[in-house]
Amino acid sequence: MKTILRLFAAFTLLIALFSCYEKEEKNTPLQPVSFTDVHLNDCFWAPKIEVNQKVSIPSAFQKSEETGRVDNFALAAGLIEGVHQGDFPFDDTDIYKILEGASYALAAEYDEKLDHYLDSLITYISAAQEEDGYLYTCLTNKCERLQRWYGNGRWDRLNSHELYNSGHLYEAAVAHFEATGKTSLLNVAIKNADLVYKDFGPNEGQKHVPSGHPIIEMALVKLYRATGEKKYLELARYFIDETGKATDGHELNAYSQDHMPIVEQEEAVGHAVRLGYLYSGVTDVASLMQDDSLMIATKRVWDNVVSKKLYITGGIGQRAQGEGFGPNYKLPNMTSYCETCAAISNVYWNYRLFLNDADAKYYDVLERTLYNGLISGVSLSGDLFFYDNPLESVHNHERAPWFGCACCPGNVTRFMASVPGYVYAAGENSLFVNLFAEGVAEISLGENNVKITQETRYPWEGTVKLKMEEAPVGKFALMVRIPGWAQNQVVPSDLYRFVSSDSEKYSLKVNGVVVESNLKKGYVEINRNWKNNDVVELVLPMPVRKVVANEKVENDKGKVALQRGPVVYCLEDKDNNNDWLFDNYIDANTTVESRYEADLLGGVVTLSLEGNKVEGEKEQSTTLKAIPYYTWNNRGKSNMLVWIPAEKSTTVTKPASSVLDLAEAKASTDWAPGLNDGFDPKSSDDTDKAYFYWWLKEGAEDWVEYDFEKPVTLSESSVYWLNLDHYDVNYRAPENWNLQYLNSKGTWADVETSDAFGVALNAYNTVNFKPVKTKAIRLNAKQQEGFSAGIMEWKLK
Repeated sequence: MKTILRLFAAFTLLIALFSCYEKEEKNTPLQPVSFTDVHLNDCFWAPKIEVNQKVSIPSAFQKSEETGRVDNFALAAGLIEGVHQGDFPFDDTDIYKILEGASYALAAEYDEKLDHYLDSLITYISAAQEEDGYLYTCLTNKCERLQRWYGNGRWDRLNSHELYNSGHLYEAAVAHFEATGKTSLLNVAIKNADLVYKDFGPNEGQKHVPSGHPIIEMALVKLYRATGEKKYLELARYFIDETGKATDGHELNAYSQDHMPIVEQEEAVGHAVRLGYLYSGVTDVASLMQDDSLMIATKRVWDNVVSKKLYITGGIGQRAQGEGFGPNYKLPNMTSYCETCAAISNVYWNYRLFLNDADAKYYDVLERTLYNGLISGVSLSGDLFFYDNPLESVHNHERAPWFGCACCPGNVTRFMASVPGYVYAAGENSLFVNLFAEGVAEISLGENNVKITQETRYPWEGTVKLKMEEAPVGKFALMVRIPGWAQNQVVPSDLYRFVSSDSEKYSLKVNGVVVESNLKKGYVEINRNWKNNDVVELVLPMPVRKVVANEKVENDKGKVALQRGPVVYCLEDKDNNNDWLFDNYIDANTTVESRYEADLLGGVVTLSLEGNKVEGEKEQSTTLKAIPYYTWNNRGKSNMLVWIPAEKSTTVTKPASSVLDLAEAKASTDWAPGLNDGFDPKSSDDTDKAYFYWWLKEGAEDWVEYDFEKPVTLSESSVYWLNLDHYDVNYRAPENWNLQYLNSKGTWADVETSDAFGVALNAYNTVNFKPVKTKAIRLNAKQQEGFSAGIMEWKLK
């Protein structure tokens, strides 16, 4: 009997332990707090949201009308006659994205004119939809010019962007429904999603492929949450599971993260926007379906990004080639791509990881991206945009009102309007305060409602007052995030670190009484029976911090970046006597002063510090002024740098004047950057500074040339060849090359030389030739079979 009792007790204990384990392991995701429940009136975000509503959204709609994007829907609907316009099959998504942003804007501040305009757009979109739900205007309009994208018809090619279009449609539809309560666009989305559900899946006769350009995965999850239809969640899961399978004849491709199954992926590769969208969807599905293998995979790739591929600005995607990721720790500055859309996708991804884990480390990355590498993508005026966001410039980067591939302007309009939705999140009996922005929020918390206000001048000041305007019945936990930067951690990895620790600690009080701040995943938990008018005061010290990169990041060695609170700073020549800037360095121990300037760049805190300017063998002291990175290039083209030399050896002296100062560079590809920017490369794969390459021209014969305003005499050419391995295209020195000049007859003639046209790497290949007087000189290159070629620097004397 005792034996039986012992066995029974042991069995009971095992069940109890197993139950506890299950309870511990089972994760209940937090719930988003809708953008409709949070209204900001702060000094930072509210003005930007207003500019977005009054300038960016109308400007983007106007550009969409001017470029035929709206007419494409009317044409597909048979409402007008004409031809399909635009160069890309995904132009439809620009309308969807702007419409999504406009829906968010309506929720923040009702505008009858905007409401009616959206109704008219939705009428066009609905009319353009085919009877069975298909919606892809370039195919409906039989645009043969774009047939290279979509092939022989529906769903024929993986990279057709048909499902990408669908994804943005669903996101716009859910936003419009949540903001207005109208189902007009939601019905269009449901009809399309039902068609996709019918045509894609595991059964015979269905398409067995991933989405090609992800976003439909996360969009289907939104549609599932809005409708309760589980089949949309299952379809999102299906597209994720199809990734990395060579089915239906499609080839595996790292560019689309389709090189191996998600559960096997360990490193961020390929197109950065696609990766951010894909892993946002993976995180959604993993969280809702409690799938450990998918969740482990998404965290594993996240860790690779945050520990090896994340810029100090929160940007991701190091290379222009393929708009994607490069090798670990390879973080070039002037050539950093950091697409605005990639920053937005990075916020989406980190937000979803946070909702699953309630861990502040994801918000640390989100906040860094938000205040720096994301909002840098739109001008302070709201009508000019960056596609890519480099960390250095030598007057070679400028904002534009629109792009042929206009994904970024539309994406900015929808994101800026949605910012209020990132401030809070709700648990079963807890409210998470994630971002600090003055405003009021009314939030459902279980069966109770909470009305809470914030009073703050963040990010310029570190004091935040949270007031419980209407407290719920009973006890609940207020979870207040303590940013990583306030805990002496730049990012949740060893990729960056502060030069010195900040000894001044943050403080937290409730009704004037200090709260013991035992952190739980980066949050202080204040669990109590709250009363109306209870006040929580958080004080975050905001000294200026100097940041250094991991030693494995070669391009940032011997340099420092400046950060204050969540804001990363840069030097821009407009504030520094229009100086070259790259020939200045600062002492790592130099004092940095900060002050708020209300009349500069919309009102910002600026930094001033002493430095040294190198002039040949001499040095002289100088005073430098830094501005928030996100505000640069709002006063025209400029020299700019985020990583400031901290020692003389990492400065670059301004190049002496040369015959090329007034030359215009041209190429057979109509694009010739970086040929003569004054930065000598350290090696043939030193891509930190701008360089030229013939994109996707393997084995071809191409040229690059300098055109002069008036005839010049030349006798020497030095060229430094590019040598770079990339997952999409590899670069090598050309098979052979020569030089020609434009003679007096206006024809191209060979230069006379006995020198060899060298193809050595990691050095200048110099050719001396008989002097010629000319208005143009051309370098002709025959590229190696299977390789493109590129030039790091091309000098002439």
